Amino acid sequence: MCRKQEPQKERAGRAEWTGRRTSPARRVATGTASRGSLPGRPARYRESFADAPPGSWGRPIGAVKALVLAGDWPGAEEAAAWTLETGAAESDSPIGHYAAALALLVLGRDAEARRHADEIRIRDDFPGDVGDALAFVAAQDVVGYAVAVESVLASFEARDQYLEDLPVADTVVVLQALAARRGLAAELSSSLLPG
Repeated sequence: MCRKQEPQKERAGRAEWTGRRTSPARRVATGTASRGSLPGRPARYRESFADAPPGSWGRPIGAVKALVLAGDWPGAEEAAAWTLETGAAESDSPIGHYAAALALLVLGRDAEARRHADEIRIRDDFPGDVGDALAFVAAQDVVGYAVAVESVLASFEARDQYLEDLPVADTVVVLQALAARRGLAAELSSSLLPG
């Protein structure tokens, strides 16, 4: 997901989190990001959600992903519960289904997550391989997940623009974290990944 503009405070937080001297992917791998210095600060995502237009699922997604990237599973679970409280699971939009699937996987509610992942994987207006990867994590399908996450990684490797110009396959890192909790993580290698 590539966002062209981000408020200056969030850019500063992102730069602080990644430490421009160290590979962004390496910072994620080493867990050197703290909950208070994550990009966009999850609390700020939550605070700004009340003023956002209906269907603005980027804030809940951002909060959940940031906490998963930091390895803060209790925080991610809290953000996931909040995401569901905001109505993501009742949304008809593909990004709402994505928010719901992500939140439900963080909470270990795989059967429910699979339903939302299935909703987005067949749409033309959402990356099918992301939907596939979410569905295969929910179904605990090792082979299907490996194929799907490799496709998501390839899409990141084909990009010439990244969020805040930081070359990190953040969606892949989050998918791998969710898969690892279920013993499904794929063996991947890329300069866009930690390790």
